[in-house]
Amino acid sequence: MVADVPAAGEAGASPVRLNEKARAKVNLTLAVLGRRADGFHVLDSLVAFADIADELSLEPALGLSLEVFGPRANEAGTIADNLVLKAARALAERRDGLTLGHFRLDKRLPAAAGIGGGSSDAAAALRLIARANGLPLTDQNILAAARATGSDVPVCLEGMSRWMRGAGETLSAPVPLPFLPAVLVNPGVATPTADVFRALALPAGSVASADLSLAAAIESERDPMALIDNLGQGRNDLEPPALALRPTIGEALAALRDQPACRLARMSGSGATVFGLFQTAEAATAARQAIAEHRPGWWVVDTVIG
Repeated sequence: MVADVPAAGEAGASPVRLNEKARAKVNLTLAVLGRRADGFHVLDSLVAFADIADELSLEPALGLSLEVFGPRANEAGTIADNLVLKAARALAERRDGLTLGHFRLDKRLPAAAGIGGGSSDAAAALRLIARANGLPLTDQNILAAARATGSDVPVCLEGMSRWMRGAGETLSAPVPLPFLPAVLVNPGVATPTADVFRALALPAGSVASADLSLAAAIESERDPMALIDNLGQGRNDLEPPALALRPTIGEALAALRDQPACRLARMSGSGATVFGLFQTAEAATAARQAIAEHRPGWWVVDTVIG
């Protein structure tokens, strides 16, 4: 799938192809503290990134275009609505004379899956444009374009573990986490974020306080198993409404919890992807093999989160 849009700014073409990985986002915890009067939900979420990714490249040139291919390209939706183009346009609107060009997206992560595939793609696009134009990621136009593209895009911009708060606009300093062997499972059902928040049915106007003691305990822990224990004191408030909408998510969680070496299983984001944390990479690989054997139609990968 390929689409072209008119040029944005004037710049010379370059034969150089720049490459970025758009790593999967994992919400290790996700508390929904309430809903503001403007309708936006207030979150308190520890976001980390897995070592699996879509891959995005940019050939700097005049104009702006996108080609999507790969094993999950059919899930990416229409080119015109792709967040890669949305992010590029948002930045071009804020900064004149940018070099844009032709993007190629190798789509490997499932869509509408709670692991920020589209948001991470958009963040990768902004990183590529920044590299092509010699801009730092701290450029205020890049940050504004990230916020304008989607709530998860700012936290994906640098791809570092952080607390994401508010409606995604408030980010903590990077949180150094030990590497956590993990298995990600998606049972093959889409869970649009808006549907899950609608099912949560929070009234507007009431916002609770974040559990700062839990955050402090998590941030101070360097031992992986003790960290998992601390993470277990957290929650994902979107898990119950997502389970009500898509009961198959519960089957995926049960499949992880049935693995004898699984230390914690939880849903990421608004689902349907769930993750299990393990003590060793070998245990994660064994769990992935066992689940994939019994559920050949599911997306099951072993990875490292950190």
